[in-house]
Amino acid sequence: MRVRRVDEIGLVTGEDSLNRTGSRFGVYGTDLGILWDNGNGEVLAAFGDSYGERWGGKGAGPPDADWRCNVLCVSTATDLAGGLPLDVMATRPDGTAAQILDRDGGVDIENTIIPTSGIAVAGVNYLHYMSVREWGPPGVWRTNYGGVAVSHDHGRTWSKPETARWPNQWRRIRPFRWRDNPFQLGAFARHDRHVYLMGTPNGRHGSGSLARVDEHSVADVAAYEYWNGRNWVADPYRAKPVLAGPVGELSLWHNTFCDAWLAMNLDEQRRAIVLRSAPELTGPWSDPVVVVAGRDRPGLYGGFPHPWAADGPEIYFTMSLWDSYDVRLMRATLAI
Repeated sequence: MRVRRVDEIGLVTGEDSLNRTGSRFGVYGTDLGILWDNGNGEVLAAFGDSYGERWGGKGAGPPDADWRCNVLCVSTATDLAGGLPLDVMATRPDGTAAQILDRDGGVDIENTIIPTSGIAVAGVNYLHYMSVREWGPPGVWRTNYGGVAVSHDHGRTWSKPETARWPNQWRRIRPFRWRDNPFQLGAFARHDRHVYLMGTPNGRHGSGSLARVDEHSVADVAAYEYWNGRNWVADPYRAKPVLAGPVGELSLWHNTFCDAWLAMNLDEQRRAIVLRSAPELTGPWSDPVVVVAGRDRPGLYGGFPHPWAADGPEIYFTMSLWDSYDVRLMRATLAI
């Protein structure tokens, strides 16, 4: 597999985008744009830290610029050649975008709550998120836990059950070797009555490990099994990485054109969004192929495919740039 061509379609967010998210929703700066089909004829788009009119114009904004840790949009567009229209947002009474995942009053320090992947099963939507304790140097941060939020109204409102959390605790897995919990960030996929979760530890430098759960038990962490390289086991710390790091923001899906599973993620060492393929979710995964290079678009991150436009040779996906702090729609054309 190779990437034959990459095109930038246009801005998804910001007042200069076709969606005019500033004047319409009070979102002048935001990032990520995680996309999934909510099972109700809509695609949901989850964004990270979002800021209002006093955002500042570069990077993440100040806390007093109407900071919301996360916001959610709805799109019903099927033709993406001219961009990704956003129909509505989950809003506050004044019509501006609402924060959909509330802060956790049970932890002593929580900087923000960032979505990482979404999926819908039997009319219920699930959103994997991370509770960020503190930010470190670029690409490094510490989480309180990774969790799964639940929506029973097609993504308009959400709860965060405590049964759906992976606490970020150091654990000794053998003499002289300790490990963070490997499911702090995640990417969902569905296959054979299971929902799979490819997880990574906090930050952008870890590897991807694989979990699975019955499709009706996504919000019950106790029901998950973890791939140890030979079998499915009950202990997440025994999961053996299947996707070599460094793995940043990650997406996972099956592509009919390639007849393979695809994984798209930020590679912090290459400073690029890369793509890998595998015949099975357990691997073996191919070496990464660069989709978008940081030398061409400095400060890039993300890489989340549109679920209605990622099954053929053309893949539409969202990408963020740090300085302009916006989300763009991209199109990659694959060749086998």
